[in-house]
Amino acid sequence: MNNIYKNGVVILDFGSQYTQLIARRVRESNVFSEILSPETKLNEIINRNPAAIILSGGPSSIYEDDAPQFDVKILDSEFPILGICYGLHVMAQYGGGHVISDGKGEYGFTDIDIQIQKGLFSGISSSKVWMSHGDRVEKLPDGWQILAYSSNGIVAAMSNLDQTRVATQFHPEVHHTEEGLKVLSNFLFNIAKCSPSWTPINFIQEQVENIQSIVGEDNVLIGVSGGVDSTVVAALVHKAIGDRAKAVIIDHGLMRKNEVSECVTALESGLGINIEAHDESEIFFSKLEGVSDPEKKRKIIGNQFIFSFERIASEMNKMDYLAQGTLYPDVIESGISKGKSAHVIKSHHNVGGLPENMKFKLIEPLRDLFKDEVREVGRELGIPDKLVDRHPFPGPGLGVRVIGEITRERINILQEADKIYIDVLHEDGIYNEIWQAFCVLITVKTVGVMGDQRTYENLLGLRAVTSTDGMTADWFRMPSETLSKISNRIVNSVRGINRVVYDITSKPPGTIEWE
Repeated sequence: MNNIYKNGVVILDFGSQYTQLIARRVRESNVFSEILSPETKLNEIINRNPAAIILSGGPSSIYEDDAPQFDVKILDSEFPILGICYGLHVMAQYGGGHVISDGKGEYGFTDIDIQIQKGLFSGISSSKVWMSHGDRVEKLPDGWQILAYSSNGIVAAMSNLDQTRVATQFHPEVHHTEEGLKVLSNFLFNIAKCSPSWTPINFIQEQVENIQSIVGEDNVLIGVSGGVDSTVVAALVHKAIGDRAKAVIIDHGLMRKNEVSECVTALESGLGINIEAHDESEIFFSKLEGVSDPEKKRKIIGNQFIFSFERIASEMNKMDYLAQGTLYPDVIESGISKGKSAHVIKSHHNVGGLPENMKFKLIEPLRDLFKDEVREVGRELGIPDKLVDRHPFPGPGLGVRVIGEITRERINILQEADKIYIDVLHEDGIYNEIWQAFCVLITVKTVGVMGDQRTYENLLGLRAVTSTDGMTADWFRMPSETLSKISNRIVNSVRGINRVVYDITSKPPGTIEWE
């Protein structure tokens, strides 16, 4: 096994929406992390030679009949163990303590009162943390101690006496837990003695070798959308196999204004990647006619992407592989996890929307990464900041930013409004302060007055959020002057919109995209 994997962390996935976020936080500390099924046997873990084990959270109660199974021998192993949320319940219950399920859970921000300021909480005197649990610990296992209480008097953290077994009821991996990174760092380096050898350079080397091994002498078709994810995939596959990589951008008519031509120019001229555009908008619009349900829209778009790629590939030299920019948030929101216990939030066109009889073999080198990790890899590959720093853009494009049925007229309205929105953010110098910003065309008509005449046009929603990974997000506090400029310019310039509103919902409870 490669040395960069040795002395890393094995994460057992009990189905939490945040499991890959744990892996990402560990990697932020340059420690390799690998997610495995909770059913993984102790011997398999020993063969990987990790420095520690983390038990993730999950949606289940330990009292449910279908609660995830795991090898209880792991709890008696010599590896330091950190349990998070459901992982805490597992360690408490199977260690001889008692967990109760009485409906008195904690959700969202909570203050904790730290009892022991060493080991896991070394250098931390107090903290606001992120809770999301229904069950709670009523009795600790013998020989264990309480490290912290929540403001509601619930056990927020516990450990055995030497802190080789520690557990938190809160989620230290979530960005909004104030001292979460410090808690994880204390576990990784003070308790588990991990080695900080995991870097973007190592990831690139591993993926290049992996792609070369999988593909051999075959050709790869790369699905490019214009976003940073597919751009990084194109650069990564091109680095691995050179001219045997062919990038194709499908113009489904749902891209941002001028995006197709800008993407082709950037990849071809800037990075030397073979790329061509194909206008498939007619067939996409025909397939989407009369469809309003967001899940159906996503799956129609996902299916047609593959069908279009297959047809285009058949006109080229033999193409056996399709590379695409799937990220882990796409996977976990589609309900796919190592432990098979995650709940579906929404299907993503490149995960839950893929056809079963797809002819391609998929290559998804970024499947285990979050957006900020992808950007670091992109910079290491030499991709210009202008491309690397672009806001995330969904694979289904503007199709999931039109509420209700998709028509060319509605897409044209949204494209014009979106361009004004993004242009103003650049003009006012705040684009890079925002994780993601976009417009949503809400096909609800409202009454307005323009030029002394009554209007009855569409409502437009503006969305802008701050985040580091897309798993949690807060709404961006947009300057009122900027909002006023955006609203006035859109209403005065875009025919079909007479009212603009601003979305101030965080994630959770909302998702970043509306559909």
